[in-house]
Amino acid sequence: MPFVDITVIPVKTGNKAAYLDHSARTSPLFREVGALSVTETWGEDVPDGKLTDFKRAVALEDGETVAVGWITWPDKATRDAGWETLMRDERLMGGEPPFDGKRMIYGGFDLVAEH
Repeated sequence: MPFVDITVIPVKTGNKAAYLDHSARTSPLFREVGALSVTETWGEDVPDGKLTDFKRAVALEDGETVAVGWITWPDKATRDAGWETLMRDERLMGGEPPFDGKRMIYGGFDLVAEH
């Protein structure tokens, strides 16, 4: 059953090009270790909620945009093995990412329906 890693990340709006460059550089690495696809999105219509919302979830600051991404894997075992390999790979782990990883939200999810 497919497995999906999802991230919600605050990115300085002026760093959009750097964020996309980072994604273009790292996405092939995920595919090398078995990911089926890597998808990045850029917040364009992200409303304020009454109790919670994407902005509050990442403590969005002035001049930042919420980016949401997901990596689709064939199954959790492939994902776990892929991440284990990538956490030792300097191509992924080297350098400073163009976003605030301390406020990033992430998790892995079983894909239970796709219509």
